[in-house]
Amino acid sequence: MSARNWEVVIGIETHAQLSTQSKIFSGSSTAFGAQPNVQASAVDLALPGVLPVLNRGAVECAIKFGLSIGAEVAAKSVFARKNYFYPDLPKGYQISQFELPVVVGGGVRIQVGQGDKAYEKVVRLTRAHLEEDAGKSLHEDFHGKSGIDLNRAGTPLLEIVTEPDMCSSAEAVAYAKALHALVRWIGICDGNMQEGSFRCDANVSVRRPGEPLGTRREIKNLNSFRFLQQAIDYEIQWQIDTLEDGGKIQQATVLFDPDSGETRVMRTKEDAHDYRYFPDPDLLPLVISREWVERTKATLPELPEAKRQRFMEQLGLSAYDATALTASLEVADYFDAVVTAAGAANAKSAANWVMGELSARLNKEDKDIPASPVSATQLAGLIARIADNTISNNIAKKVFEALWNGDGASADEVIEKQGLKQITDTGAIEKLVDEVLAANAANVAEYKAGKEKAFNALVGQVMKAAKGKANPQQVNDLLKAKLGG
Repeated sequence: MSARNWEVVIGIETHAQLSTQSKIFSGSSTAFGAQPNVQASAVDLALPGVLPVLNRGAVECAIKFGLSIGAEVAAKSVFARKNYFYPDLPKGYQISQFELPVVVGGGVRIQVGQGDKAYEKVVRLTRAHLEEDAGKSLHEDFHGKSGIDLNRAGTPLLEIVTEPDMCSSAEAVAYAKALHALVRWIGICDGNMQEGSFRCDANVSVRRPGEPLGTRREIKNLNSFRFLQQAIDYEIQWQIDTLEDGGKIQQATVLFDPDSGETRVMRTKEDAHDYRYFPDPDLLPLVISREWVERTKATLPELPEAKRQRFMEQLGLSAYDATALTASLEVADYFDAVVTAAGAANAKSAANWVMGELSARLNKEDKDIPASPVSATQLAGLIARIADNTISNNIAKKVFEALWNGDGASADEVIEKQGLKQITDTGAIEKLVDEVLAANAANVAEYKAGKEKAFNALVGQVMKAAKGKANPQQVNDLLKAKLGG
């Protein structure tokens, strides 16, 4: 069956665990990895008579997020009780926000694809609201029974809800990556998907062009970008096949099985009225003053979109390069430091090195930017030596390798110690060229007969004779002059 006659509609709900030391309504720790139930207070256990007290730090995280996406930070928002029964929800309800959320509107700019087929779009956000997480049911260690770990109960979450603006798994993944980078950038979430700090629910539906929105199915708790793409792709094709075979889509919550690559129904989907929302009588409305918003705004770093625009407008980088370099705050700050030390004229070279050699080496050794053995200052020194023709790009890779392995404190020290300075003396290079031409008459004849590969062979011979240290452009120019080409 083909998807060409169908339109795909995707919206995403993301739960970002906020980087506070204590829970949203109690003083219990939010640290990951503790023994079950050692971080659950009387409030988290919902013992009779206890009352929730709102964590100011969680509110400030929400304010930061709203400011970073150009949304409205509500002057007044209300906490509600979302009623449903689950063994790891001791109160029988979750404290969340419904009619009056703390953040309304805004958008996240994404870049989809690469090269000529790349395009940008803005994914609109409906809202972001504060809520508490539930506990965790444990099944694996109990035969015929389930255990409950309430350490996670009450962990502060920001639920971020998009409009149904995405029409492919590629757009959904681009959005999830951009949002993941943003919440880490502004310091409100560590983004650790393996530990559940950042998890996505994808609402997927299909329809014929021009028809009303189709019935959606929600894929829950996707904790990797790869699973997000696989789950959406499978769900799209499943819905199309079902409809083309005459079936109907029933609104449901489904889970993705990474082993089979399939989604399966967990429960029929509830609507808002099923949860019987009403304002929580134990919590006053949340009032956020304009002064509080302005104080919080002053603590924000330069945001990804602003930095991206600066990289393009002031440094002349392409949209693709600027987007790649603002994928995380650490990468962007490293690149900024390289350009500051090497000069804006070398921005493109700096971008190539950060996205190329440095990134490849970090990926190979499973390291991130802060753990790079080559500092921004060292890389800037290397780039400066390429720019002033002290070394060639090929030699620069040897210098980078030495810096990575700690064989020198700077590019200059490595170049001096290993004798890697590029030969730029025209007379010296001309002598090498003459020797190579005299020893390679066959290649000379082939070149003059129109075989371009023969020229490359001669260049290689000259560079070999120079031990890679001859200026490549001078070698090319002198060879062409002497060969009359």
